[in-house]
Amino acid sequence: MPHKVKIGLIGCGSISRAYFAGCKRYDILEVVACADLDFERAKQVAKTYGVRGCTVDELLADPEVEIVINLTIPQAHAPVNERILQAGKHAYVEKPFALDAKEARRVIALAKRKNLLIGGAPDTFLGGGIQTSRQLLDDGLIGKPVAGTAFMMCPGHESWHPSPEFYYKLGGGPMFDMGPYYITALVNLLGPVARVSGCAQASFKHRTITSKPLYGKRVKVEVPTHYSGTLEFANGAIVTMIMSFDIIRGPAQPPITLYGNKGTMLVPDPNSFEGPVSVKLAGEEEFTERLLTHSDQRLRGTGVADMAYSILRKRRNYRCNGELVTHVIEVMSAFEKSSNSGRHVSIKTPMKRPKLLVPNLPDNVLDK
Repeated sequence: MPHKVKIGLIGCGSISRAYFAGCKRYDILEVVACADLDFERAKQVAKTYGVRGCTVDELLADPEVEIVINLTIPQAHAPVNERILQAGKHAYVEKPFALDAKEARRVIALAKRKNLLIGGAPDTFLGGGIQTSRQLLDDGLIGKPVAGTAFMMCPGHESWHPSPEFYYKLGGGPMFDMGPYYITALVNLLGPVARVSGCAQASFKHRTITSKPLYGKRVKVEVPTHYSGTLEFANGAIVTMIMSFDIIRGPAQPPITLYGNKGTMLVPDPNSFEGPVSVKLAGEEEFTERLLTHSDQRLRGTGVADMAYSILRKRRNYRCNGELVTHVIEVMSAFEKSSNSGRHVSIKTPMKRPKLLVPNLPDNVLDK
Protein backbone atom coordinates (compact mmCIF):
# COMPACT_ATOMS: atom_id res chain seq x y z
CA MET A 1 0.00 0.00 0.00
CA PRO A 2 1.31 3.53 -0.79
CA HIS A 3 0.29 4.88 2.62
CA LYS A 4 -2.23 4.60 5.42
CA VAL A 5 -5.50 6.46 4.98
CA LYS A 6 -5.82 9.15 7.63
CA ILE A 7 -9.11 9.28 9.55
CA GLY A 8 -10.86 11.99 11.56
CA LEU A 9 -13.87 11.47 13.84
CA ILE A 10 -16.65 13.99 14.45
CA GLY A 11 -18.58 13.10 17.61
CA CYS A 12 -16.80 11.85 20.71
CA GLY A 13 -19.68 10.07 22.46
CA SER A 14 -19.61 6.48 23.71
CA ILE A 15 -19.73 4.93 20.21
CA SER A 16 -16.42 6.63 19.34
CA ARG A 17 -14.59 4.13 21.57
CA ALA A 18 -15.70 1.29 19.30
CA TYR A 19 -14.38 3.11 16.23
CA PHE A 20 -11.04 3.95 17.81
CA ALA A 21 -10.59 0.28 18.69
CA GLY A 22 -11.90 -1.05 15.38
CA CYS A 23 -9.92 1.27 13.11
CA LYS A 24 -6.74 0.41 15.01
CA ARG A 25 -7.24 -3.20 13.94
CA TYR A 26 -6.59 -2.42 10.25
CA ASP A 27 -3.12 -1.74 8.85
CA ILE A 28 -4.63 0.54 6.20
CA LEU A 29 -6.19 3.01 8.68
CA GLU A 30 -4.79 5.63 11.04
CA VAL A 31 -7.04 7.83 13.18
CA VAL A 32 -5.26 11.17 13.55
CA ALA A 33 -7.88 13.58 14.94
CA CYS A 34 -11.25 13.87 16.66
CA ALA A 35 -13.71 16.72 17.12
CA ASP A 36 -16.90 17.42 19.02
CA LEU A 37 -19.23 20.35 19.63
CA ASP A 38 -18.04 19.99 23.23
CA PHE A 39 -14.39 20.92 22.69
CA GLU A 40 -13.39 19.82 26.20
CA ARG A 41 -14.77 16.36 25.52
CA ALA A 42 -12.88 16.23 22.22
CA LYS A 43 -9.63 17.11 24.01
CA GLN A 44 -10.24 14.47 26.67
CA VAL A 45 -10.97 11.73 24.13
CA ALA A 46 -8.00 12.81 22.01
CA LYS A 47 -5.70 12.50 25.00
CA THR A 48 -7.03 9.01 25.75
CA TYR A 49 -6.31 7.75 22.25
CA GLY A 50 -3.21 9.78 21.42
CA VAL A 51 -4.70 11.83 18.56
CA ARG A 52 -5.29 15.54 17.94
CA GLY A 53 -8.32 17.11 19.60
CA CYS A 54 -9.81 19.92 17.56
CA THR A 55 -12.93 21.80 16.60
CA VAL A 56 -15.14 20.56 13.78
CA ASP A 57 -13.97 23.41 11.54
CA GLU A 58 -10.32 22.58 12.25
CA LEU A 59 -10.83 18.91 11.45
CA LEU A 60 -12.61 19.65 8.17
CA ALA A 61 -9.81 22.04 7.17
CA ASP A 62 -7.06 19.52 7.95
CA PRO A 63 -5.48 18.46 4.62
CA GLU A 64 -4.14 15.25 6.19
CA VAL A 65 -7.61 13.83 6.91
CA GLU A 66 -9.04 11.84 3.97
CA ILE A 67 -12.09 10.10 5.52
CA VAL A 68 -14.27 11.62 8.22
CA ILE A 69 -16.34 9.28 10.39
CA ASN A 70 -19.57 11.04 11.40
CA LEU A 71 -20.70 9.94 14.88
CA THR A 72 -23.15 12.76 15.61
CA ILE A 73 -26.80 12.30 16.65
CA PRO A 74 -29.19 10.97 13.95
CA GLN A 75 -30.78 14.36 13.22
CA ALA A 76 -27.34 15.76 12.38
CA HIS A 77 -26.12 12.89 10.19
CA ALA A 78 -27.14 14.31 6.82
CA PRO A 79 -26.16 17.97 7.48
CA VAL A 80 -22.76 16.96 8.88
CA ASN A 81 -22.20 14.58 5.94
CA GLU A 82 -22.84 17.51 3.60
CA ARG A 83 -20.27 19.62 5.46
CA ILE A 84 -17.72 16.80 5.20
CA LEU A 85 -18.28 16.45 1.46
CA GLN A 86 -18.18 20.20 0.89
CA ALA A 87 -14.80 20.16 2.63
CA GLY A 88 -13.57 17.69 -0.01
CA LYS A 89 -13.39 14.62 2.22
CA HIS A 90 -14.92 11.17 1.98
CA ALA A 91 -17.65 10.49 4.57
CA TYR A 92 -18.64 7.44 6.58
CA VAL A 93 -21.53 7.85 9.01
CA GLU A 94 -22.90 5.85 11.91
CA LYS A 95 -26.45 4.54 11.39
CA PRO A 96 -29.00 5.69 10.45
CA PHE A 97 -27.58 7.25 7.30
CA ALA A 98 -30.40 9.82 7.16
CA LEU A 99 -33.91 10.45 8.47
CA ASP A 100 -35.58 9.50 5.18
CA ALA A 101 -34.75 8.45 1.63
CA LYS A 102 -35.13 11.98 0.22
CA GLU A 103 -32.50 13.29 2.62
CA ALA A 104 -30.25 10.32 1.83
CA ARG A 105 -30.49 10.88 -1.93
CA ARG A 106 -29.57 14.56 -1.52
CA VAL A 107 -26.35 13.57 0.26
CA ILE A 108 -25.57 10.87 -2.34
CA ALA A 109 -26.05 13.37 -5.16
CA LEU A 110 -23.59 15.79 -3.51
CA ALA A 111 -21.00 13.01 -3.14
CA LYS A 112 -21.31 12.19 -6.84
CA ARG A 113 -20.89 15.84 -7.83
CA LYS A 114 -17.79 16.04 -5.66
CA ASN A 115 -16.47 12.68 -6.88
CA LEU A 116 -16.17 11.51 -3.27
CA LEU A 117 -17.10 8.29 -1.50
CA ILE A 118 -20.03 8.21 0.91
CA GLY A 119 -21.32 5.34 2.98
CA GLY A 120 -22.13 4.22 6.44
CA ALA A 121 -22.91 1.73 9.14
CA PRO A 122 -23.70 -0.91 9.92
CA ASP A 123 -20.69 -2.93 8.84
CA THR A 124 -21.49 -5.89 11.09
CA PHE A 125 -22.60 -7.84 8.01
CA LEU A 126 -18.88 -8.03 7.13
CA GLY A 127 -18.26 -10.19 10.22
CA GLY A 128 -17.85 -13.95 10.25
CA GLY A 129 -21.45 -14.71 11.18
CA ILE A 130 -23.26 -12.94 8.34
CA GLN A 131 -20.48 -13.56 5.79
CA THR A 132 -20.60 -17.30 6.52
CA SER A 133 -24.40 -17.25 6.19
CA ARG A 134 -24.01 -15.51 2.83
CA GLN A 135 -21.37 -18.02 1.69
CA LEU A 136 -23.59 -21.00 2.56
CA LEU A 137 -26.59 -19.34 0.94
CA ASP A 138 -24.66 -18.58 -2.25
CA ASP A 139 -23.39 -22.17 -2.29
CA GLY A 140 -27.03 -23.32 -2.41
CA LEU A 141 -26.96 -25.19 0.89
CA ILE A 142 -30.60 -24.45 1.80
CA GLY A 143 -31.73 -24.08 -1.81
CA LYS A 144 -33.91 -21.26 -3.06
CA PRO A 145 -34.87 -18.87 -0.22
CA VAL A 146 -38.64 -18.64 0.03
CA ALA A 147 -39.33 -17.08 3.43
CA GLY A 148 -37.78 -15.75 6.61
CA THR A 149 -38.28 -14.03 9.94
CA ALA A 150 -36.41 -11.18 11.64
CA PHE A 151 -37.11 -10.26 15.27
CA MET A 152 -35.72 -7.57 17.58
CA MET A 153 -37.96 -7.25 20.62
CA CYS A 154 -37.00 -5.57 23.89
CA PRO A 155 -38.54 -3.21 26.49
CA GLY A 156 -36.51 -0.18 25.36
CA HIS A 157 -33.23 1.40 26.43
CA GLU A 158 -34.28 3.72 29.26
CA SER A 159 -33.30 1.16 31.94
CA TRP A 160 -29.59 1.16 31.04
CA HIS A 161 -28.62 3.98 28.65
CA PRO A 162 -27.28 7.12 30.41
CA SER A 163 -29.06 9.47 27.98
CA PRO A 164 -31.87 7.58 26.21
CA GLU A 165 -34.12 10.50 25.19
CA PHE A 166 -33.00 10.47 21.52
CA TYR A 167 -34.28 6.91 21.09
CA TYR A 168 -37.82 8.30 21.28
CA LYS A 169 -37.36 11.27 18.95
CA LEU A 170 -37.11 11.62 15.16
CA GLY A 171 -34.38 9.30 13.92
CA GLY A 172 -34.87 6.97 16.88
CA GLY A 173 -37.28 4.17 17.69
CA PRO A 174 -36.54 0.48 17.15
CA MET A 175 -36.67 0.69 13.37
CA PHE A 176 -34.07 3.44 12.95
CA ASP A 177 -32.01 2.25 15.92
CA MET A 178 -31.85 -1.51 15.27
CA GLY A 179 -33.49 -1.86 11.87
CA PRO A 180 -30.30 -0.94 9.97
CA TYR A 181 -28.55 -4.05 11.33
CA TYR A 182 -31.35 -6.42 10.39
CA ILE A 183 -32.30 -4.96 7.03
CA THR A 184 -28.68 -4.54 5.92
CA ALA A 185 -28.01 -8.18 6.81
CA LEU A 186 -31.13 -9.29 4.94
CA VAL A 187 -30.39 -7.37 1.73
CA ASN A 188 -26.79 -8.62 1.86
CA LEU A 189 -28.18 -12.17 2.04
CA LEU A 190 -31.21 -11.90 -0.26
CA GLY A 191 -30.72 -8.85 -2.45
CA PRO A 192 -32.96 -5.80 -2.86
CA VAL A 193 -36.40 -5.37 -1.33
CA ALA A 194 -39.21 -4.86 -3.84
CA ARG A 195 -42.02 -3.73 -1.53
CA VAL A 196 -43.01 -3.44 2.12
CA SER A 197 -46.24 -3.76 4.06
CA GLY A 198 -46.31 -2.77 7.70
CA CYS A 199 -48.02 -1.52 10.82
CA ALA A 200 -46.42 0.90 13.27
CA GLN A 201 -47.52 2.41 16.56
CA ALA A 202 -46.28 4.10 19.74
CA SER A 203 -47.73 1.84 22.42
CA PHE A 204 -46.95 4.29 25.24
CA LYS A 205 -47.07 8.10 25.08
CA HIS A 206 -44.29 8.56 27.62
CA ARG A 207 -41.32 6.57 28.91
CA THR A 208 -39.71 6.95 32.34
CA ILE A 209 -35.94 6.76 32.58
CA THR A 210 -34.70 4.39 35.30
CA SER A 211 -30.98 4.67 34.56
CA LYS A 212 -28.58 7.23 35.98
CA PRO A 213 -28.01 10.16 35.82
CA LEU A 214 -31.55 10.94 34.55
CA TYR A 215 -33.47 8.56 36.83
CA GLY A 216 -37.14 9.48 37.04
CA LYS A 217 -37.27 11.82 34.03
CA ARG A 218 -40.30 11.33 31.76
CA VAL A 219 -39.67 11.34 28.02
CA LYS A 220 -42.34 12.12 25.44
CA VAL A 221 -42.48 9.44 22.73
CA GLU A 222 -42.45 11.09 19.29
CA VAL A 223 -41.89 8.04 17.03
CA PRO A 224 -43.39 4.56 16.67
CA THR A 225 -41.92 2.05 19.11
CA HIS A 226 -43.44 -1.13 17.67
CA TYR A 227 -43.26 -2.17 14.00
CA SER A 228 -44.59 -5.32 12.39
CA GLY A 229 -44.68 -6.15 8.72
CA THR A 230 -43.34 -8.04 5.73
CA LEU A 231 -40.54 -7.47 3.25
CA GLU A 232 -41.03 -8.85 -0.24
CA PHE A 233 -37.66 -9.29 -1.94
CA ALA A 234 -37.03 -9.05 -5.66
CA ASN A 235 -35.96 -12.73 -5.63
CA GLY A 236 -39.43 -13.72 -4.37
CA ALA A 237 -38.61 -14.39 -0.70
CA ILE A 238 -41.00 -12.93 1.89
CA VAL A 239 -39.63 -12.05 5.34
CA THR A 240 -41.76 -11.28 8.40
CA MET A 241 -40.22 -8.62 10.66
CA ILE A 242 -40.94 -7.25 14.15
CA MET A 243 -38.90 -4.36 15.60
CA SER A 244 -40.08 -3.31 19.05
CA PHE A 245 -39.17 -1.36 22.18
CA ASP A 246 -42.50 -2.40 23.74
CA ILE A 247 -41.98 -6.09 24.50
CA ILE A 248 -41.12 -7.56 27.89
CA ARG A 249 -38.65 -10.30 27.12
CA GLY A 250 -40.24 -13.73 26.65
CA PRO A 251 -38.95 -16.92 25.02
CA ALA A 252 -35.89 -16.21 22.91
CA GLN A 253 -36.52 -15.85 19.17
CA PRO A 254 -33.72 -16.36 16.61
CA PRO A 255 -32.69 -12.91 15.29
CA ILE A 256 -32.98 -14.03 11.66
CA THR A 257 -34.21 -17.32 10.21
CA LEU A 258 -34.14 -18.11 6.50
CA TYR A 259 -36.24 -20.88 4.98
CA GLY A 260 -35.19 -22.43 1.67
CA ASN A 261 -36.65 -25.28 -0.37
CA LYS A 262 -33.83 -27.56 0.85
CA GLY A 263 -33.46 -26.48 4.47
CA THR A 264 -33.49 -23.77 7.13
CA MET A 265 -30.67 -21.49 8.33
CA LEU A 266 -30.40 -19.74 11.69
CA VAL A 267 -28.50 -16.50 11.04
CA PRO A 268 -26.69 -14.93 14.04
CA ASP A 269 -27.38 -11.55 15.63
CA PRO A 270 -26.78 -8.91 12.92
CA ASN A 271 -25.67 -6.47 15.63
CA SER A 272 -22.57 -8.62 16.04
CA PHE A 273 -19.62 -9.68 13.90
CA GLU A 274 -19.80 -13.19 15.35
CA GLY A 275 -21.62 -16.53 14.81
CA PRO A 276 -22.88 -19.13 15.25
CA VAL A 277 -24.55 -20.21 11.99
CA SER A 278 -26.72 -23.33 12.17
CA VAL A 279 -28.50 -25.27 9.42
CA LYS A 280 -31.09 -28.05 9.31
CA LEU A 281 -31.53 -29.67 5.91
CA ALA A 282 -34.55 -31.61 4.67
CA GLY A 283 -34.69 -34.99 6.41
CA GLU A 284 -32.46 -33.93 9.33
CA GLU A 285 -33.80 -33.91 12.90
CA GLU A 286 -31.51 -31.28 14.43
CA PHE A 287 -29.73 -28.07 13.53
CA THR A 288 -25.98 -28.41 12.98
CA GLU A 289 -23.58 -25.55 13.66
CA ARG A 290 -21.38 -24.82 10.65
CA LEU A 291 -17.73 -23.79 10.69
CA LEU A 292 -17.27 -20.09 9.99
CA THR A 293 -15.78 -19.37 6.58
CA HIS A 294 -14.82 -15.80 7.52
CA SER A 295 -13.21 -14.07 10.51
CA ASP A 296 -15.47 -13.31 13.48
CA GLN A 297 -12.83 -11.01 15.03
CA ARG A 298 -13.71 -7.89 13.07
CA LEU A 299 -14.90 -4.71 14.79
CA ARG A 300 -16.64 -1.45 13.93
CA GLY A 301 -14.51 0.42 11.45
CA THR A 302 -14.43 -2.53 9.04
CA GLY A 303 -16.61 -0.59 6.59
CA VAL A 304 -14.22 2.36 6.86
CA ALA A 305 -11.30 0.06 6.03
CA ASP A 306 -13.15 -1.23 2.96
CA MET A 307 -13.72 2.37 1.85
CA ALA A 308 -10.00 3.06 2.34
CA TYR A 309 -9.08 0.16 0.05
CA SER A 310 -11.36 1.68 -2.58
CA ILE A 311 -9.63 5.06 -2.28
CA LEU A 312 -6.12 3.64 -2.59
CA ARG A 313 -6.98 1.19 -5.35
CA LYS A 314 -9.28 3.61 -7.17
CA ARG A 315 -12.29 1.31 -7.22
CA ARG A 316 -15.93 2.02 -6.37
CA ASN A 317 -17.12 -1.39 -5.18
CA TYR A 318 -16.78 -0.75 -1.45
CA ARG A 319 -19.49 -2.58 0.43
CA CYS A 320 -21.03 -0.07 2.87
CA ASN A 321 -21.83 2.24 -0.02
CA GLY A 322 -24.37 5.01 -0.50
CA GLU A 323 -26.64 2.88 -2.67
CA LEU A 324 -26.89 0.23 0.04
CA VAL A 325 -27.55 2.62 2.94
CA THR A 326 -30.12 4.59 0.93
CA HIS A 327 -31.97 1.39 0.05
CA VAL A 328 -32.04 0.45 3.74
CA ILE A 329 -33.34 3.91 4.74
CA GLU A 330 -36.14 3.66 2.17
CA VAL A 331 -37.11 0.20 3.42
CA MET A 332 -37.21 1.36 7.04
CA SER A 333 -39.28 4.44 6.20
CA ALA A 334 -41.71 2.28 4.19
CA PHE A 335 -43.06 0.54 7.32
CA GLU A 336 -44.61 3.71 8.72
CA LYS A 337 -45.71 4.89 5.27
CA SER A 338 -47.48 1.57 4.72
CA SER A 339 -49.09 1.74 8.17
CA ASN A 340 -50.40 5.26 7.54
CA SER A 341 -51.66 4.56 4.01
CA GLY A 342 -52.93 1.00 4.45
CA ARG A 343 -51.08 0.01 1.26
CA HIS A 344 -47.93 -1.77 0.14
CA VAL A 345 -45.03 0.63 -0.46
CA SER A 346 -42.76 -0.08 -3.44
CA ILE A 347 -39.02 0.45 -2.95
CA LYS A 348 -37.46 2.58 -5.68
CA THR A 349 -33.78 2.76 -4.69
CA PRO A 350 -31.77 0.25 -6.73
CA MET A 351 -29.01 -1.77 -5.09
CA LYS A 352 -26.74 -4.71 -5.73
CA ARG A 353 -25.77 -7.20 -3.08
CA PRO A 354 -22.36 -6.22 -1.67
CA LYS A 355 -19.53 -8.42 -2.89
CA LEU A 356 -18.75 -11.34 -0.58
CA LEU A 357 -15.46 -11.00 1.31
CA VAL A 358 -12.67 -13.41 0.43
CA PRO A 359 -12.83 -16.33 2.93
CA ASN A 360 -10.16 -16.86 5.58
CA LEU A 361 -8.53 -13.44 5.36
CA PRO A 362 -6.39 -12.29 8.34
CA ASP A 363 -8.18 -10.07 10.85
CA ASN A 364 -6.14 -6.97 9.93
CA VAL A 365 -6.91 -6.95 6.18
CA LEU A 366 -10.04 -7.01 4.02
CA ASP A 367 -8.63 -7.39 0.54
CA LYS A 368 -5.93 -9.43 -1.15
